Amino acid sequence: MVKRSKGIRSKSRNILRKKPRQRGIKSITRALQQFEEGESVNIVIDSSVHKGMPDIRFHGYTGKVEGMQGKSYLVGINDGKKHKILIIRSEHLRRVH
Repeated sequence: MVKRSKGIRSKSRNILRKKPRQRGIKSITRALQQFEEGESVNIVIDSSVHKGMPDIRFHGYTGKVEGMQGKSYLVGINDGKKHKILIIRSEHLRRVH
């Protein structure tokens, strides 16, 4: 029997895949964007940046910025009935309009 891999990026082939025209190095503005405390953000994982990447199960969640930790942001989300705080770099966050 073959033992199945259960790594951190397992079952993520479709979620973390990029369209052909979106491949390559992203613009630096995404890395330099800044958020205020209490601002709503969407978690959209950029698979080309490995630092500060949240777990793939949080891809598509919306949360509020609760503070900073180094260059990363503390984002609070509700996962079911639990309130969780994720540490995410700005490349994986987008403003909610």
